[in-house]
Amino acid sequence: MVDLWLDAQLPQLPAFMLVGPRAAGKTTTAARRATTVVRLDQPAEAAAFAADPDAALRGLDEPVLLDEWQVVPGVLGALKRSIDADPSPARFLVTGSVRAPLEGETWPGTGRLTRSIVYPMTMRERLGRLDGGTFIDRVLSGEPQPDPAESFDLRDYLEAALTGGYPYPALQLPTGARQAWMQSYLHDLFSRDVPAMEASPTRRRDASRLRRYFEAYALNSAGTASDTTIYEAADIDRRTAVAYEGLLEDLFVVERVPAWRPNRLRRLVTAPKRYVVDPALLAAAAGVDVDGVLGDGDLLGRVIDTFVAAQLRPEVAVALAGPRMHHLRTKGGEREIDLVLEFGGGKVVAIEVKAAAAPTAHDARHLRWLRDELGERFVAGVVLHTGPRTFELDRSISAVPIASLWA
Repeated sequence: MVDLWLDAQLPQLPAFMLVGPRAAGKTTTAARRATTVVRLDQPAEAAAFAADPDAALRGLDEPVLLDEWQVVPGVLGALKRSIDADPSPARFLVTGSVRAPLEGETWPGTGRLTRSIVYPMTMRERLGRLDGGTFIDRVLSGEPQPDPAESFDLRDYLEAALTGGYPYPALQLPTGARQAWMQSYLHDLFSRDVPAMEASPTRRRDASRLRRYFEAYALNSAGTASDTTIYEAADIDRRTAVAYEGLLEDLFVVERVPAWRPNRLRRLVTAPKRYVVDPALLAAAAGVDVDGVLGDGDLLGRVIDTFVAAQLRPEVAVALAGPRMHHLRTKGGEREIDLVLEFGGGKVVAIEVKAAAAPTAHDARHLRWLRDELGERFVAGVVLHTGPRTFELDRSISAVPIASLWA
């Protein structure tokens, strides 16, 4: 989804920083739009920028991609000075590690670099269906959701979820090799990427304990489990768990969706809903394949919910309407809505996710409650399901196949 956003914004702004999970396609995305590519992780190219970044940057054909900028962090100061002197659009693209911002007292990118997250690919991107409006656009404008052209059943959805959105394994590897790639990704994440982010080299995290924490986190993906539940399952203390969660968020492999707290509704929980960013990472951490997920009802619901969130998250990140994604749960759990998208003016779209092929009016009961509570602020309610067609469940509430997200 970031491709469409970049193509729209590049002619208007001078510089962009692409961040996101490792291997999600940041460099490839930026390189397609660059005239000059500078790979600062290659010593021969880095030497001139380390010696005199201002001189090295001057005179390059633009747009210029500065890849792995953290190897020569002084390059950002040169970029700042260049933009201050000439704020013309489409000058620089920057990709690299999230570590360096933690190391400096000041950040030269403020007001110069426009930041965007490159998430793992959505199904729309995997299938090359980037034309037309997004699901969020259609819901907000009141357009009907199309029935999917393909026939997807529950197994199909799980296979799509466990394929994941990381470009190389998703597009080029068969199932067995893809599973091996995901396990290697997790190993490198805990043994290399996290240590590389440590502020102090004398306080390295224990990779085995971090993996236990991530596994506990993954098994609670798409849920509101308490901090205590997760860190006790990982056999670590609270302070360590807080540090681990922060590191994994900095690496863009987990994300917390905040609780929605409008003034007019009372007795709502404030705990966030936790997600692993890509459902293939969830499956790799749990050590399960499609049959394993089908045999575990709790895990099945979590995988489908995590998969849907992975489709919507990139749309939310680049949508011009600027929605914010939340979840809703009342104290005691009497009312619960998987995702609440809040737009300007307090307008709301509420989404339930069901691993079922034939949702009923009963599945929309929490959406009806919210509609009645919010009145005109409630734009639409959607029950995303694994069946083949779209149909109305109630006023302003529809049952929509998950595959309509990429139809």
